[in-house]
Amino acid sequence: MSAYEAQSSSEHLLEVKNLTTRFYTEDGVVYAVNGISYTMDEGDTLGVVGESGCGKSVHALSMMRLIPIPPGKIEAGEVLLRGRDLLKLSEEEMRHVRGAQLAMIFQDPMTSLNPVLTVGFQIMEALKLHQGMSDHEARARATELLEMVGIPEASLRLDDYPHQFSGGMRQRAMIAMGLSCNPMILIADEPTTALDVTIQAQIMDLVKRLRDKLGMAIIWITHDLGVVAGLAQRVNVMYAGSLIETGPVKEIYGNPHHPYTAGLLGSLPRPDDPPGTKLFSIKGEPPDLLGLPKGCPFAPRCTYAVERCFHEAPTLEPTEPGHLVACWEKERVEKIQ
Repeated sequence: MSAYEAQSSSEHLLEVKNLTTRFYTEDGVVYAVNGISYTMDEGDTLGVVGESGCGKSVHALSMMRLIPIPPGKIEAGEVLLRGRDLLKLSEEEMRHVRGAQLAMIFQDPMTSLNPVLTVGFQIMEALKLHQGMSDHEARARATELLEMVGIPEASLRLDDYPHQFSGGMRQRAMIAMGLSCNPMILIADEPTTALDVTIQAQIMDLVKRLRDKLGMAIIWITHDLGVVAGLAQRVNVMYAGSLIETGPVKEIYGNPHHPYTAGLLGSLPRPDDPPGTKLFSIKGEPPDLLGLPKGCPFAPRCTYAVERCFHEAPTLEPTEPGHLVACWEKERVEKIQ
């Protein structure tokens, strides 16, 4: 029995087991997501971090069954939402899950919102599909949702088109759409990346208030470790399509056991750093997912790597309760100040 299986339970809200996604391209097979497993409970906020191209978004799109087929294919795994495997549902059944039970906010609302439909129509569409509301009921609920996310004169703004909203307001509208049917889990895929710092802070505060008010679970996908520290209870660190470290935020930030996690944390500026302090940088380049190395994917960039690392991929094993790490040399890894 693996360390993951030992902590797994049918009582979890969400169980992701051995999720594996590939893309079959003209250049070869892209190993986008490589057998990741984790669990979530009601009200949890999980941060998913890692550099661009590490599989963060693809893993979420796989859960939502939004991978383009072809070239993509979910090769293996289970995504159990209250014990129901989403990967085995028909497309029609999955349409009733998306939005109603599992909702997703995308990175760029300008491309996620349909430019030729009003914002109100796009929110009302989900309400009528999943909640069976009439036009009048859906419009009233859509107004309430826009007010909830802080858009002034919400009843009038329903008839506006996405281009008439600012970037921050479009993102708020996307959040309203994601919340419209009271999903059990809200997936937010880097929703503040394109916004300025002030609007980012407002969106973060909004999400925290709504989480506490509605009691939903949140998966927050980002490359910003500072955001995760202020929002999530647990964090999954991904590298080259694999889950390499997972655990409570305070434990991982205070005592990272994977060299990649330690490097990410060491690259963050700290307010107490003296002037002229140089930030740590991870040497080398991210691996090509068309040709992953045989052993640990981080081994070519790792200062702790030994011969075993280049030939045998490590599995997630516990270091402390709830803190799992995939590293053969995890006991040697030191926090980079």
